[in-house]
Amino acid sequence: MSQFADYQNEIYLAALGGNLPEFPMDYATLERKATASLPETLLDYIAGGAGDELTQRRNAEAFADWGLVPRMFVGATERDLTVEAFGKTFASPLFMAPVGVIGLVGENGHGDIAVAKASAQTGVPAMYSTLMEDPLEDVRPHAGDTPSFFQLYTPKNRELAESLVRRAEAAGYAGITVTLDTWVPGWRPRDLASGNFPQLRGHVLRNYTSDPVFKAMVGSDDPKLIVLHWIATFGHSLTWDDLTWLRSLTDLPIILKGISHPDDARKAIDFGANGIYVSNHGGRQANGGLSALETLPKVVEAVNDAVPVLFDSGVRSGADVVKAIGLGATMVGLGRPYVYALALGGVRGLVHLLRGYLAEADLLLAVNGYPNADAVRANTVPSTFGNASR
Repeated sequence: MSQFADYQNEIYLAALGGNLPEFPMDYATLERKATASLPETLLDYIAGGAGDELTQRRNAEAFADWGLVPRMFVGATERDLTVEAFGKTFASPLFMAPVGVIGLVGENGHGDIAVAKASAQTGVPAMYSTLMEDPLEDVRPHAGDTPSFFQLYTPKNRELAESLVRRAEAAGYAGITVTLDTWVPGWRPRDLASGNFPQLRGHVLRNYTSDPVFKAMVGSDDPKLIVLHWIATFGHSLTWDDLTWLRSLTDLPIILKGISHPDDARKAIDFGANGIYVSNHGGRQANGGLSALETLPKVVEAVNDAVPVLFDSGVRSGADVVKAIGLGATMVGLGRPYVYALALGGVRGLVHLLRGYLAEADLLLAVNGYPNADAVRANTVPSTFGNASR
């Protein structure tokens, strides 16, 4: 049973001894302090979104369209937040979504390893991007017994894609998350204004430079040639036939990230997908669309419990995590908040953030009278001032 709420007691008891929290307790303060600590080019890449960032803002604002109805006299002194998915048991629904520049954030350029260390300490699984500062084999052991997932940006070269998938499988990753909406970068004014694209400067390419297929493609250690070959192979616009091929490469669960339409979800399952991941890339790829939260309920309905439904985009608190569960998400991913926590406080700052989000979610279940996720889903309703409908 969940005991995440105990983190609150640790904080109060530490304060009695004169030790106030070292890191922020709310997202607004975290964002303000972290953004002040990040180099401008890296900040633009992390904080920026597509176009005028309407979709990015809407992702976060959409949670206000839903509310939780408390239920009393149910004795919710024990709460169960465990999740069964992909043949594993997770202590909570929370996970860290893949972030392609996390390797550059804090911890002396080893941000991927820092994430894995925080994952090991909290039991919160992480998905690690193809774009890493440390090879995927070097990162996985730092997560210990906590499962890890490898996110694949499917390259044009099928031999390279197969090599990456097989390396992840051999290294002990628990699943392959295939991102569907980033075969070409979206229109990102902040990055364009600064001319900033980390990969073009040779950053976060260690999974490529450590790969035997890619090394054979380049045939040189020249950084310019490495980047040119990366540009030439990155970003394959996938079709359903590609999904059949990807499914043939591994026995690991395949999770499809970027699904927003119920018809796509149904067809993906028919083609062998083991998980559906509702996400619009945090508003970084396409502007002008619905928030990811608005598309979640219909996808959940279409999936009909056939496979787990993962979700991210706009999550800024433990309350948001609970609401996403209420709308049917099996697991809920964090993006920018955990990047900021790592930037501000390294592994300790990230562990604090994860424990805080879990404590808030657990306490919400307690005070609202929800012993488990089923109770959350039965009592999540449109707010009186929102425009949401189920």
